[in-house]
Amino acid sequence: MGEVFAGRYELVDPIGRGGAGAVWRAFDHRRRRYVAAKVLQQSDAHTLLRFVREQALRIDHPHVLAPASWAADDDKVLFTMDLVKGGSLAHVIGDYGPLAPAFVCTLLDQLLAGLTAVHEEGVVHRDIKPANILLEATGTGRPHLRLSDFGIAMRKGEPRLTETDYVVGTPGYFAPEQMLGEEPDFPGDLFAVGLVALYLLEGAKPDSKALIQRFAAHGTPDAPQGIPGPLWQVLATLLQPDPDARFRTAAGARKALLAAAELLPEPGPDDEIVEVFDQLGPLPPGFGPEGPRGRPAAAAPPPPPQAPPAPSAAPAPRGPADDFHLAPPGGTPSGHPGAATPAATPVPPAPLTPPQPSTPPTPLPVRPPDPPGPPEPPAHRFDEDGHTYPLTRPYTARPVPAGEPTPPTAPAPVPVGALAADGPRPHRRRRRPGPPAKVAVPVLLLALVSYAVGFWALSRL
Repeated sequence: MGEVFAGRYELVDPIGRGGAGAVWRAFDHRRRRYVAAKVLQQSDAHTLLRFVREQALRIDHPHVLAPASWAADDDKVLFTMDLVKGGSLAHVIGDYGPLAPAFVCTLLDQLLAGLTAVHEEGVVHRDIKPANILLEATGTGRPHLRLSDFGIAMRKGEPRLTETDYVVGTPGYFAPEQMLGEEPDFPGDLFAVGLVALYLLEGAKPDSKALIQRFAAHGTPDAPQGIPGPLWQVLATLLQPDPDARFRTAAGARKALLAAAELLPEPGPDDEIVEVFDQLGPLPPGFGPEGPRGRPAAAAPPPPPQAPPAPSAAPAPRGPADDFHLAPPGGTPSGHPGAATPAATPVPPAPLTPPQPSTPPTPLPVRPPDPPGPPEPPAHRFDEDGHTYPLTRPYTARPVPAGEPTPPTAPAPVPVGALAADGPRPHRRRRRPGPPAKVAVPVLLLALVSYAVGFWALSRL
């Protein structure tokens, strides 16, 4: 099992190394695929700032390999990109040597297409060389090139991270103005593209210093052996020592290249077919094409919370089985006892499914009524005048022993009806006082005047 970085990226095996970090083949547990991860080796401020610049690039183009995501874990940082398995142009030259002009034109067209997208973002690559130009493992099919490694790239107008007399890049692929410490610009990248083209056509690294001196002393030299004239005219324009004499844009260089490629002879049957192999090799033990073996997949992130459903405007129609309730003794005819019937919004009738046979409910045991007891005596008695008075409770007299004091007898309570024989007095409403005379009289006079004016107006009609 490899080291799991930031809980997501599992480092599998190293596949490359650069000045600022090592490149690993890693498995992304969230997206369930293999990626290339560049792990920062140094943690000083200068290197970290370059790392931040590189991971901030987001250029979406089929011939550009830019960072896709990044992560940090304690004192380590990395960013990931697509895993390209076909190696670099250096691997192809190591396997086949000098390449055919038609094949080189295909590679240069893709390289200039990717560089056009980079320059349109205002970015100067500053490190174009064969090792930074990768190939997909397409076998004997059409090659697919990807421009990578933006470690020292910078946008035009950004402050430089090095001193003006310090040159950054790879020796042998510098433009003359770069060695003089001038500000990076797009023609410097185009000069490096011309040197890469010579490398592919000759199968060896060109001597850029001798080439610059030759151009400066004799102007544009004749085409080297094995390079067609139309193609050399394009390359010679890219390799001019004066940046003003080169193509101003990558799109212009690509247009000239396509015109030159149409003048090249068709590939013959004896030309060697170039096959781009998988240069990464097999996965280490414990890893398969779908990821680590014998281990469960990492848990996917929880789905975003969903809003609660809105309440319905009207209740759904209920069937007969839903309205059945066992009515308790003394309850309401239907529904729960004492429950108010909610007002329902009228809904269109829906087809009802026939009720399914169900087991009849078990009847509740009913308590038998108590047997009738003896009639209770009346609580009051009426006298001859119609007044009532309470009756005393019946009791059984018992003899009082001699010497025992007789307990005092509590007076019988007098009923309220005996105190108010005439019944309750009726409630008299209090008369509400009217307005005072000094207010009522003027109001009445005003009303009479208005009444008279109204009649006069009606008579005039």
